[in-house]
Amino acid sequence: MRARIYRPTKTAMQSGRSKAKNWVLEYEPAGARRPEPLMGWVAAADTSQQIRLTFESEAEAVAYAERKGIDYLVLKPRERKIQRKSYADNFAVNRRMSWTH
Repeated sequence: MRARIYRPTKTAMQSGRSKAKNWVLEYEPAGARRPEPLMGWVAAADTSQQIRLTFESEAEAVAYAERKGIDYLVLKPRERKIQRKSYADNFAVNRRMSWTH
């Protein structure tokens, strides 16, 4: 069994990053999902895909995986690049593109 440890990104519906602070441990799928013959829903025999553990820090998640003997992969988050913008930049003389409507 192999698990992924990562910090989730914020969703498009969020303006803040409060739910993206914790680290998550999720198991990777052991096998392919297939349609169930009776209802046609997608099903998997492996129930470990339903487990999602959250931790305060990366170190806690790694310590848990090592303590339980779980093979893990840590995915480091990318830092976001903030571009400072102001309304006055729309009318600056040294604009790269012409200002049109």
